[in-house]
Amino acid sequence: MNSSRRNLLKLATAASALAATGTIPAIIEKAFAADDVTPAASKPLPWHNWSGGQSCNPVARAAPANEAELADLLKKTPTPIRAVGAGHSFSGLVPTDGTLLTLDRMSGVIDHDPATHQASVWAGTRLGAMGDALAKRGLALDNMPDINKQSLAGAISTSTHGTGVDIGSLSTFVQGLTLVTASGDIIDCDATTKPDIFNAARVSIGSLGMITKVRLQARPLYKLKRRTWIAPIDEMLEQIPDLEAKNRNFEFYYIPFSGMALGIINNETDEPETPTPVNEDDDGLRELKMLEDWLGWAPSLRRWAIQKALGGRPAEERVDYSHKTLSTERGVRFNEMEYHLPREVAPAALREIIDTIEKNNIKVFFPIEFRTIAPDDIWLSPFYQRKTCSIAVHQFHEWDYHPYFAAIEPIYRKHEGRPHWGKLNTLTAKDFETLYPKWEDFLEVREELDPEGKFLNPYLKKVFGVA
Repeated sequence: MNSSRRNLLKLATAASALAATGTIPAIIEKAFAADDVTPAASKPLPWHNWSGGQSCNPVARAAPANEAELADLLKKTPTPIRAVGAGHSFSGLVPTDGTLLTLDRMSGVIDHDPATHQASVWAGTRLGAMGDALAKRGLALDNMPDINKQSLAGAISTSTHGTGVDIGSLSTFVQGLTLVTASGDIIDCDATTKPDIFNAARVSIGSLGMITKVRLQARPLYKLKRRTWIAPIDEMLEQIPDLEAKNRNFEFYYIPFSGMALGIINNETDEPETPTPVNEDDDGLRELKMLEDWLGWAPSLRRWAIQKALGGRPAEERVDYSHKTLSTERGVRFNEMEYHLPREVAPAALREIIDTIEKNNIKVFFPIEFRTIAPDDIWLSPFYQRKTCSIAVHQFHEWDYHPYFAAIEPIYRKHEGRPHWGKLNTLTAKDFETLYPKWEDFLEVREELDPEGKFLNPYLKKVFGVA
């Protein structure tokens, strides 16, 4: 088979996978290995993220199989070089007209230490697969985010988190990591070896180099009992301090135009697992969309209908291993904006958000998510030296999110919120400089490791104030 026909078949197969999933599986990426990073012909294969809100046409794609291939690739491939995992970031972190790189071929648990419960994991590993792989070794992470499709590198690089008043983001579980820099150097770092690089790299939004391996602090495998219930939003807000203090994990979702919230708690248990319930979340979202379509013109009638549907709904309980109860499936696509606010002001900020939505009859049906995260010492972590609550708003992927998010973002900013690095926001370098005490320290490390800006796409140039 001649070369042009082989390339045509590669592109056809990859395009089919892209159309079906929004990403290219590792088996297809293997066809575009690191030794073939020449620019595509006349029409580069396009990419878009999970929501469809971000897209690009990279001139080259690559899927290195090991650190040596990656190091060689970074020296010669077209720039900007951006890595992509599952495409679950909504901000402009990934788009590039240079090289789009996946670490899908560098995936899986490498080894673990039964004495310390630490595990070394390839950075391209998806969180869901990692949860299962750790469980087979009798291990689990202390927390998981509510979506587990992301790659490990993407999750820690954006400070992805779950909920728990005394539990940090996934980045806080990192005990050491390996970074491949723009010059092809392979750097191992931890709290004592190259500590400045370690403090910068744990949350670095792909701007220092490519993380290839991560050493995570895990713990023995454990089970959680998950309980969900419906309550009036005023009652839920009043009970926040008590619910946070008495439960390992607590979060809730406010349902717009309803006056009602869905509470979720998780606590450790030795009880036997219960059957996995049918996931009805997507059906519930479709019903909320239907009510918005039909009754968006009449908020009071819509409120009555939602309360009628939810009234008398009993609490539900489920017991399973932690990685199965903490994360859920999300089949209805959306775009998202999430800010992390000082814990003491978050309930008042949420009240403002609800009032803004409902007094202005903003078109939205997705519930608003409220979570709690412990402080840490990571330079670009939104939780740096601050007890935090996170409030996330979502908009249906087919609707323009700009009017909704533009109405809500000033509330976040008024309360000194720091945006989630993977979620939509309009902040610039001057804003980030005031929000992060270690901002200048991070910029010094970034300049040292990537002086030519190989990893800076237009979005990151705006974030870091690079001309």
